[in-house]
Amino acid sequence: MRLQHPALQSSLSLCLLLLLWQGLAAVLKTATLPPPLLVMDILWAEIQSGQLTHHLSATMGRLAFSFSIAMLLGCAIGISLGLNKTLDRFFDSWLLIFLNIPALVTIILCYVWFGLTETAAILAVVVNKLPNVIVTLREGTKALDKELLAMAKCYRFGLLKTLQHVILPQLHPFIMAATRSGLALIWKIILVVEMLGRSDGMGYQLHLFFQLFDVASILAYTIAFIIVIQAIEFLILKPLDKHAARWR
Repeated sequence: MRLQHPALQSSLSLCLLLLLWQGLAAVLKTATLPPPLLVMDILWAEIQSGQLTHHLSATMGRLAFSFSIAMLLGCAIGISLGLNKTLDRFFDSWLLIFLNIPALVTIILCYVWFGLTETAAILAVVVNKLPNVIVTLREGTKALDKELLAMAKCYRFGLLKTLQHVILPQLHPFIMAATRSGLALIWKIILVVEMLGRSDGMGYQLHLFFQLFDVASILAYTIAFIIVIQAIEFLILKPLDKHAARWR
């Protein structure tokens, strides 16, 4: 029997990972690698106590707000740079600088300049994510079909209609790439932001568990966040991707 079904393959792969984890935990017998069942027990206990829900909600709120700002600004600026060669050449060095500034430096500077506030935390995340979105959308805009743009101009579509019916459909793969890479990057930045200057959130809790050398709790909170991110992928991003590509 061939194991061709994607869901079955994913399930078997996950089971293999859990078996390897369990085997290593049984062989090593160390507190630094707790077995899966212990981690799941702690995860369930944290959910029941409400601690995990509270801290996860705080992190997800920051993620949603900063991600939305970064994507909206990044798409607008990226498309503008891609369509205007003069602006692109002028701001190219800016992008290069911001792309190469370490995230930790940006976070520290935002906290120093604006204080240990929620605004500074969101700003630090947005500044770190924004250049990646701009570059992705800029390159996508440069690859647009010039003949379709010329056709839209001939038929006098106008800016909004051209954007809706000509530009955005072609940029869809680049927007989805920026979205997926953004989610992977932005939650890591948020954890550092919360570790350095917030009193709640997943990063704050992970820092606390690190101080206590509580590896089981660290793994439990990590698994919870992975589950949420996977749920976003399968329940939101994949349906959106499928809906946008229905014309094919």
